[in-house]
Amino acid sequence: MILGMSLATFTAVHVLISLIAIASGIIVMFGLLGSNRRPGLTATFLLFTILTSASGFLFPFEKLLPSHIIAIISLLLLAIACVALYGMKLSGEWRWIYVLTAMVSLYLNMFVLVIQSFLKLGPLHALAPSVPPSEPPFAIVQGILLLFFVVVIIGALRRFRPTAGYA
Repeated sequence: MILGMSLATFTAVHVLISLIAIASGIIVMFGLLGSNRRPGLTATFLLFTILTSASGFLFPFEKLLPSHIIAIISLLLLAIACVALYGMKLSGEWRWIYVLTAMVSLYLNMFVLVIQSFLKLGPLHALAPSVPPSEPPFAIVQGILLLFFVVVIIGALRRFRPTAGYA
């Protein structure tokens, strides 16, 4: 039992939280590219991304895993993003710090989504059956994802110019 839920139920809740974080993050990402204010979705993205990273530590484990390292990095980035957005109101250098930390956090969520997809979805698992996946199809998908985020983050850093009082 985790938080009064069976492991299966907790896993389903964790996955739902992750999908909400990713979906809202993608919308926020495109908002950054268009310099569009999306304060409600931004708060949803940040909250659910924090929840998905933190809730991962509630699963039973005996040793520190790569997923825990990713979650720790994500939580640190999200703390900085929240300070930049809500504390410093994106003033000066805090604008690019927010964009970078928020979007790298989204990338990390997507990175984990790809790993979990190759582990749990039959057709993808057949393409990369090792645990963790390491075959060429997996590497190609992760490479495309990384390249996509490098381009998007550079674009968002150049284009996101929020109006005063954004947060």
